[in-house]
Amino acid sequence: MKTLDDKVVVITGAGSGIGRALALNCAKRGSLLALSDVDEAGLAETVDLVKGAGAREVRSDRLDVADRDAFATYATDVVGQFGRANVIINNAGVALAGDFTELEYKDIDWIIGVNFWGVVHGTKEFLPHLIASGDGHIVNLSSLFGLVSMPGQSMYNATKYAVRGMTEAIREEMLVAGHPVGVTAVHPGGIKTAIARNARVAANEDKEATAQLFDKKLARMSPERAAEIIVKGILTNKARVLVGLDAHALHHLAKLTGSRYQDIVAAASKRVVPPKATIV
Repeated sequence: MKTLDDKVVVITGAGSGIGRALALNCAKRGSLLALSDVDEAGLAETVDLVKGAGAREVRSDRLDVADRDAFATYATDVVGQFGRANVIINNAGVALAGDFTELEYKDIDWIIGVNFWGVVHGTKEFLPHLIASGDGHIVNLSSLFGLVSMPGQSMYNATKYAVRGMTEAIREEMLVAGHPVGVTAVHPGGIKTAIARNARVAANEDKEATAQLFDKKLARMSPERAAEIIVKGILTNKARVLVGLDAHALHHLAKLTGSRYQDIVAAASKRVVPPKATIV
């Protein structure tokens, strides 16, 4: 795919952060947009922004990506309106912090539903339409934590590793079959979004301290810059897009040290991870 001009681009989680920045970037490139989010207020703000940026056509829907039936209906409706779909960007995602022993099943189900099943649903429902378009692309948002694991992020890691594995296999399948669909796995590091503030945490975690650590020390890159890097990855058909110096640095650390990176990360985390909350 050499251009996004006149391409139908579907973006989940478009109500804020990277999703909103991607919508704006694609709008300026002449894309027709199908935007969704569970946050209707945030989504409405995004729609206003992309229209102000000169978007040619915009569709917006409240969508819970974990709802399989809703996603199937959504895909049918999008293609019914635009006549085709060229790009699906499975961006919607959530976070869950806490040691594995402290996590509750309801929160585990929630993060798997959004971060993994949401990507499965988006890919499965739109892939036939991308193939039929003759010029399609799948973009699945994994994470730096889909390349290296971090303490207190076991289920986030699990979902993002799963997204990476699925995405890489689908890329191989498209190449084997000769389908006209590029596939890109995206691995952002710390991006200035609200994901940490909207996260769920285990009962013994200090949510405010965790959010402040992310906002003040870990989130270095703007969503707009991240979106530009991702879009360039689409247009050059990159298999893997690393977003941020932290993503590049930790990825290379893991490659150089092998499984020993886990010992390094564990030692470093003792110095930076906030203390556990006191349970009364």
